[in-house]
Amino acid sequence: MFVISVAAELAGMHAQTLRQYDRLGLVTPSRTRGGGRRYSTRDVELLREVQRLSQDEGISLAGIARILELEGQVSALESRLAEMTREAERLRLAAAAAGGARVFSVGPSGEILASRLGERPRRRPGASPGVASASQALVLWRP
Repeated sequence: MFVISVAAELAGMHAQTLRQYDRLGLVTPSRTRGGGRRYSTRDVELLREVQRLSQDEGISLAGIARILELEGQVSALESRLAEMTREAERLRLAAAAAGGARVFSVGPSGEILASRLGERPRRRPGASPGVASASQALVLWRP
């Protein structure tokens, strides 16, 4: 952790610039009990990136704030995707260990249908002949 003067020197900026970026929410350092700013190595890297986008690319501070916000969203979504991929793999392995993989499909009216690999989804119980059958369901699988 670095005090503001050291972080400013490492980032190649004036300490007042760091204070301004903090006020704008571009780079938010941690705080001591007394309110002093403490910058991490990650904060210093972020300060350098803000400076690069501002000076080299000519992007406004509002634009940089939006870019940083979107990068945070992408990072969160990538983490969620990885989590869901691990969970799907865990469920696939559990289904395979329980006597065969199951296939889940979506019926024409949005209901979820379960069947075994190689089987067609069955018609919904109680579905009338005029209602689209489950054989029209969308089935997704990974070979």
